[in-house]
Amino acid sequence: MKIAFQMDPIGAVNINADSTFRLAEEAQARGHELFYYTPDMLSFREGRIMARGQSLRVQRVQGDHAILGEMVDVDLADFDVVWLRQDPPFDMFYITTTHLLERIHPKTLVVNDPFWVRNSPEKLLVLNFPQLTPPTTVARDLETIKAFKDKHGDVILKPLYGNGGAGVFRLDANDRNLSSLHELFTGFSREPLIVQKYLPAVTKGDKRVILVDGEVVGAINRVPAAGETRSNMHVGGRPEKVELTERDREICATIGPVLKEKGQVFVGIDVIGDYLTEINVTSPTGIQELERFDGINVAGMIWDAIEAKRA
Repeated sequence: MKIAFQMDPIGAVNINADSTFRLAEEAQARGHELFYYTPDMLSFREGRIMARGQSLRVQRVQGDHAILGEMVDVDLADFDVVWLRQDPPFDMFYITTTHLLERIHPKTLVVNDPFWVRNSPEKLLVLNFPQLTPPTTVARDLETIKAFKDKHGDVILKPLYGNGGAGVFRLDANDRNLSSLHELFTGFSREPLIVQKYLPAVTKGDKRVILVDGEVVGAINRVPAAGETRSNMHVGGRPEKVELTERDREICATIGPVLKEKGQVFVGIDVIGDYLTEINVTSPTGIQELERFDGINVAGMIWDAIEAKRA
């Protein structure tokens, strides 16, 4: 098949952690033809969805991991699969790429389905499952957020459309910074904030559970660094081997059919203790760590699902 990856600059990826690199490596091993472009090179041109990018070969040599061809223009309708893999922030630029890619899907299979990526951002899709999530409020109004904090005492405050642990704050019962943080966030963004009850179980780890085409395949644990609330690997969280619990499987059994119906082939959910906190559909990570810990070739399972859909 002809496969295009829409992703952030490939030269900067960590080949031992980046999920997109592993997906490209597996596709190449299966004989598929790879093409790479960055999202700013996507365009609508007189009825066609075009991208300016380069042919791609990958190799597991850090610093020399991407062998690129000449820059060319391609019509994405000529491809079998396009991967939507750039990281958030989930802003209007990101949303516009989903509108453009939607014009070629499903004749060209866009993974994950761009319509539902746009309508199911990580911190909002979980609101469909209140029985699985901690107490949550989404608001821009300071008084609403204050009332939630007064009720629950110890809370996590974060941008609604952020990623990688950026801008995540724990505000305990003695904290006096809520008004200042609200002023800071609303000063540069018109977006609401999300506030959730703090879950003490996060000190034992924030579990990343991976689903492929709606089915759970495994999990890794991400343990916060000493003195840190956030467990994201971007900010120093330590990945470690972990087993799936009955609660993890219950959560996945509830959300899996919804994800499959919405064309979300590769999804990473975040579970703290017994609670689902995020459903990551934009550019989830964790497949290389899971492969190292448990020997599960998640990239292979993802390509099996995609090849079956194309067949």
